[in-house]
Amino acid sequence: MRHAETVTFGGSALDRAGEMRGDAAALKAALADPNTRAVVFWRGKPLIHRARPASLCRVPMDHPMLQGAMADAVLLGREDGAARFACDISHWMPEDLDADQLGGFLDPTEQRHPDAPEDSVFAELRRIMTWLSPRDAELAATGKAIFGWHDIHNFCAQCGAKSDVAQAGWQRNCPACGASHFPRTDPVVIMLITHGNSVLMGRSPGWPEGMYSLLAGFVEPGETLEAAVRREVFEEAGVRVGAVSYLSSQPWPFPASLMFGCQGEATSREITIDPVEIEDALWVTREEMMEIFAGNHATILPARKGAIAHFLLENWLADTLD
Repeated sequence: MRHAETVTFGGSALDRAGEMRGDAAALKAALADPNTRAVVFWRGKPLIHRARPASLCRVPMDHPMLQGAMADAVLLGREDGAARFACDISHWMPEDLDADQLGGFLDPTEQRHPDAPEDSVFAELRRIMTWLSPRDAELAATGKAIFGWHDIHNFCAQCGAKSDVAQAGWQRNCPACGASHFPRTDPVVIMLITHGNSVLMGRSPGWPEGMYSLLAGFVEPGETLEAAVRREVFEEAGVRVGAVSYLSSQPWPFPASLMFGCQGEATSREITIDPVEIEDALWVTREEMMEIFAGNHATILPARKGAIAHFLLENWLADTLD
């Protein structure tokens, strides 16, 4: 697709400053530079200016919120020549925290730090991703993904010893056996499967009522993207797929996926779902999808804005998949 990188979390051309990650002197200078800023996270939620248009907060490195968080700051890159770090303050505990409301499909809660800039809150990225500019979205997705990786990789996978953060947050080294570990990204195919004038849609158990999306699944070791598309569609819906082509990709830090958007031509139409994999699947005509996108369908909701499924379906409807 000629405009593939206009998908959410793509296309900001961030300078990731990879050459700085192992340069102790450059990192020390960047941390002391008055132009350097930090993007702040709490339990995976980025700090944003709430007023529309919403924007990602960038605070000075000596900001009171960052006390106790500097040791594990992650270098995200550079903006206009100045370094940008991500800092995690999940050790902070809001006084009015209601734990029962956290962690839903689209966590609606917002947390306000007493030292945070005016009108700023911590908000769930999945909920606010379309509010942000491409650059803000990329910075937020990168920071969330890296901190999510650190949260579950504190120990060496080879020997079990506690590992140490290195390379400005982009590596963990084991002091016991010398192994090095790097951030993980899981490849996932998400498929725009068409048959004539219809597209194949499905829903997973536990999704909100009326929510359908394109079929998707993890790529297995030793498997091409094309093979993964055919296998996943047949496993989930019993539909055979012929020609497969790549369309676009999207980083998806929920928690650590890279979504490969693909188009496939179905060679069969009969649906036989695997109830372990999905709850339902159906063919939706182009005319029905237009009604769904307009919010006028009786039973099916539009795909969530910001997700690559919405992006692919929107371009299918507009005939701009080339």
